[in-house]
Amino acid sequence: MNMFMNADYMIFNILALVMSGVGYLVQNVLKSKFARYSAIPLRSGQSGKEIAEKMLRYYNINDVRVLESQGFLSDHYNPADKTVNLSPDVYHGRSISSAAVASHECGHAVQHDTSYAMLQLRSKLVPAVKVASMAQQYLLLFAFMLANTFPSLLLVTIIAFMITTLFSIITLPVEFDASNRALVWLNETGSTQGEEYEGAKDALKWAAMTYVAAALSSLVMLVFLILRYMGSSRD
Repeated sequence: MNMFMNADYMIFNILALVMSGVGYLVQNVLKSKFARYSAIPLRSGQSGKEIAEKMLRYYNINDVRVLESQGFLSDHYNPADKTVNLSPDVYHGRSISSAAVASHECGHAVQHDTSYAMLQLRSKLVPAVKVASMAQQYLLLFAFMLANTFPSLLLVTIIAFMITTLFSIITLPVEFDASNRALVWLNETGSTQGEEYEGAKDALKWAAMTYVAAALSSLVMLVFLILRYMGSSRD
């Protein structure tokens, strides 16, 4: 039985490696896209900070601040303190990439302001996801090692993976919706025009693909664990 458990653990690691490879490829394409569109300046000459502030004003959101964060692609919206945090290249940049990222993060601010249901649901899951994510790596190791002694440990591991997988899946509509809001605003206000708009659309599509890859990876791991648990139950 231990031989089978070791084989299962090896298969799990191989699956994790393959899915990590997919995620790595998507990340590389994303970096390439953003490097390309970062080199193309906006005709309007607006910085990411100016784009963000303009979009917030457009939607009459006056209680959200636009701040500079640190790190490449560290851009995010923080609903706790109502801040749009833009990385230096986006905050100061005056390119297609900076416009795309800044407007996307403001899309999250608009979601928050309009009580977008999927964003609210994702926020409620955050505490549970933090605990589940921290526990997963230890649960996985012991679930396979102690499968004979504590078979229920694999079930606990599955529950932890269910939580993080659900979070990954819920994140998809949140991210796609934020990008759609950004693109609609960029187009309607003329903040990007012609090739600029198409470039922003392409950049945001690949940014969304990173979340798709993460969700797919989590789902594959979850299905494998469930199948293994069902197999051990029959044994």
